[in-house]
Amino acid sequence: MLNKIKDLATDLAPRLIEIRRHFHAHPELSGQEHQTAAYVAGVLSSCGLMVKEGVGKTGVIGELKGNGMSNLYLGIRTDMDALPIQEASPLEFASKVPGVMHACGHDLHTTIGLGTAMILSQLKDGLPGNIRFIFQPAEEIAQGALWMVEDGAMRDISAIFGVHVFPSIPARSVGIRYGALTSAMDDLEIIIQGEAGHGARPHQAIDAIWISAQVITSLQQAISRMQNPLHPLVLTIGQINGGIAPNIIADQVKMVGTVRSLNPEIRENLPIWIKGIVEGICNTYGAKCQINYRHRLPSVQNDMTLTKIIEKSVLEALGEEQVISILEPSLGAEDFAIYLDHAPGTMFRLGVGKSNQHNYPLHHPRFELDESSIVTGVVAMAYSAYKYFNC
Repeated sequence: MLNKIKDLATDLAPRLIEIRRHFHAHPELSGQEHQTAAYVAGVLSSCGLMVKEGVGKTGVIGELKGNGMSNLYLGIRTDMDALPIQEASPLEFASKVPGVMHACGHDLHTTIGLGTAMILSQLKDGLPGNIRFIFQPAEEIAQGALWMVEDGAMRDISAIFGVHVFPSIPARSVGIRYGALTSAMDDLEIIIQGEAGHGARPHQAIDAIWISAQVITSLQQAISRMQNPLHPLVLTIGQINGGIAPNIIADQVKMVGTVRSLNPEIRENLPIWIKGIVEGICNTYGAKCQINYRHRLPSVQNDMTLTKIIEKSVLEALGEEQVISILEPSLGAEDFAIYLDHAPGTMFRLGVGKSNQHNYPLHHPRFELDESSIVTGVVAMAYSAYKYFNC
């Protein structure tokens, strides 16, 4: 089976590169993946899969029935959306959509999902199980997985696999990580309510801007002195708005940020901890405050058994030199975690770094990837799916 998968992937390589370049040149933002979804549905239908469109708003599901008796499915999830970034790469197939770019590799993820479906549909007689291909919208806004789940994408799923490109490891390699792969991601909004006044008489006002500066500084200092340094925690205020004129003391400041953590117990206590610090500062200086803390995404926790299946599959398919152990989790977030509330799963990292040149990071306007990684990703995913049913 492995040789058949590798031969088919090699034969399909030119077609897969063509597909990926089409997606890259025609990116669509989160929740707007209409043309991408139509293209995906067309390819899946041509492979003989049962296709359902409009799942999770703009998502697509393709189901491949193997020769087994079970009604359960292995899920394979890929995401389709692009980012609101103006592409600055020199590629001939660079984005044709102003201000929109596939800067996170979702064009390649979608291509891998299609390539896997194209291969396994030709080998379904030797596949003792069913596969549900989940093409998800809106990962970049952390909504698409929830939409797909609400529309039944995880019904009868026994396990789920995912993939994400990684420019910091070389192309044609696969990164394996047991346990925590990504961090939890939460939203934080803080509103400081002071009292306006003349800029020349600060003692007659309550300066919301000055108090907000104390809040930001105190939160960062408190992380280093009050939280366990062995448990990563990042709090970033990414937006701050307040004030109407240079000579008027601001009566209100609104701050919006993100909080990333790995330890579930620390995450649970963060809203109370943040509230105590902010309220203490505001009480000291006579201001009022409102703290809105929203849990968004849990951490992606790779299932040990499923991760072992992928690791063994990649070792057999690609060789030991192409398998890289990911030693540290990322503090980035992934809504793949939503699926793991409904079934065990694992996500592997696909190396896309080009040799002998600088590799720009994800979400950069000059992000590029090595297209030879497409075949690697397809072989890794297709053979891992086969091994799941034969381990």
